Amino acid sequence: MEPVKEMQKKQDEKKAMRISGAEAIIHCLLEEGADLIYGYPGGAIMPVYDELYKFQDRLHHVLTRHEQGAIHAAQGFARVSGKVGVAMATSGPGATNLVTGLADAQIDSTPLVCITGQVPRHLLGSDAFQETDIIGISTPVTKWNYQVTRAEEIPEIIAKAFYIARSGRPGPVLVDITKNAQFDSLDFSYTPCKGVRSYNPVPKADPEALQRAADLINKAKRPYIVFGQGVILGSAEAELQEFVEKTGIPAAWTILGLSAMDSDHPLNVGMVGMHGNYGPNVLTNECDVLVAIGMRFDDRVTGSLDTYAKQAKVIHLEIDPAEVGKNVKADVAVLGDARESLRQLLPLVEKRKHDQWLSEFHARDKEEFEAVIKNDLHPTKEGLTMGEVIARINEESGHKAVIVTDVGQHQMVACRYAKFRQSKSSITSGGLGTMGFALPAAIGAKMGAMDREVVAVIGDGGYQMTIQELGTIFQTKAPVKIVVLNNDFLGMVRQWQELFFDRRYASTVMTNPDFVKIAEGYHIRSRRVENRAELAEAVAEMMASEEAYFLEVRVEKEDNVFPMIPSGASVSDIRLK
Repeated sequence: MEPVKEMQKKQDEKKAMRISGAEAIIHCLLEEGADLIYGYPGGAIMPVYDELYKFQDRLHHVLTRHEQGAIHAAQGFARVSGKVGVAMATSGPGATNLVTGLADAQIDSTPLVCITGQVPRHLLGSDAFQETDIIGISTPVTKWNYQVTRAEEIPEIIAKAFYIARSGRPGPVLVDITKNAQFDSLDFSYTPCKGVRSYNPVPKADPEALQRAADLINKAKRPYIVFGQGVILGSAEAELQEFVEKTGIPAAWTILGLSAMDSDHPLNVGMVGMHGNYGPNVLTNECDVLVAIGMRFDDRVTGSLDTYAKQAKVIHLEIDPAEVGKNVKADVAVLGDARESLRQLLPLVEKRKHDQWLSEFHARDKEEFEAVIKNDLHPTKEGLTMGEVIARINEESGHKAVIVTDVGQHQMVACRYAKFRQSKSSITSGGLGTMGFALPAAIGAKMGAMDREVVAVIGDGGYQMTIQELGTIFQTKAPVKIVVLNNDFLGMVRQWQELFFDRRYASTVMTNPDFVKIAEGYHIRSRRVENRAELAEAVAEMMASEEAYFLEVRVEKEDNVFPMIPSGASVSDIRLK
């Protein structure tokens, strides 16, 4: 046969293969460039797993120990790699165990495609074994979801799922597939989705709005930038730096914006929010123009909306129209992708410096250092502080590691004191605040960035919520470094109880197991540190390990994280102690 005809024959075969729905799912994933799935098998998804067995040389499956671990691992993978994370589970409890991760991914804009098995079509609505209405359950916490009941729907729906998950403001998508659709056959062909009717994922920036924004910036005497994860999701890091350097505007970041800009850049003034830096919070209410880039004015950033930046003209660069004006009224809204919006804004703004205004941030830095930072990083007390542990890890890694944090005091301390030189280096559960996130997310992050060190920093409470994922680390040999900062408390809740509930420590004292022995049971190298003299050597040993390593650090039991904005208070009311 002639080469051209042979090629045409292969193309025709690819366009129309008669295969099962289960096999079609595998081919769809491969067509979308997926090569890694996190999941847990069960009855309603078993046909897909049977096909996956045949394709394991092309599509690697990671068996987690719980479906929540699977979706958090997919999140970590997506956040570090920039690709769509894929998770898979069976029906009923398997599907419902994904819901926390879906909610987390939805609020933190993480692109995921989750595939769940479902009972056969004729049993839908009959309360069959392991049947749940996962479409109804997941609708509020997904960007889109769909139930497939016929095999021939599979290629179009999965193509649409990947398109919706990754386009515009990213988010999680769930595709529920009945068992009959997995067994039935179809003539398979695949066409990637290029658009969906009525869905406009990337609005175009209005030239008039750009000009009005530039005019406000050019006339401002005390302008201020707050940037968020939209910069990272839009790959706009270089444009942000160029914009900041041209305008000379001090720039602060939200917790999810951390690492979008070099921590030591002279115009990077620190973190905003409940446990952010003193200057960036207080001076929010003293700027005359506030430029918000890829952030959504979360309540943990704004504090009381009644007093937030009322004196300032607000410019909001945002891809999602639903976020504009939702919490803070924008005087100028620039809708669009952060990178493209900044590119168009750059020629319109003047090159300026704001040295006097910047010096006010530095003055507040000195106040914060004397009141808080000096004690956190250079303590004179006997017990170890979380801050000095984070600083030691950061220093030992050369500021190059990906740090994955759970939720609580350790999270705030890590975000405050870790310094980063590279984007996508800080992975945390921001909007939902999911305890148990860090350990499985670190597994996914490592698999998404095998050339980088990945360190999970976790509190003793959150660690025990997904501690079973040590089994995933043992089985996959993922060389994740795990640091548990153990204070025998649910530390953040205890801090609130101390400050606002007269030290009534209701259900926050933890009676913990021997974490080192548990890790050793999974054949993970382990060590415990209880005093300052051992810390540097233990961290160096951990970072030098080419295998997974567990390090428990016993820290001060009743240390608090400051600064702190009391819940519902103004950013101006931030406390240093």
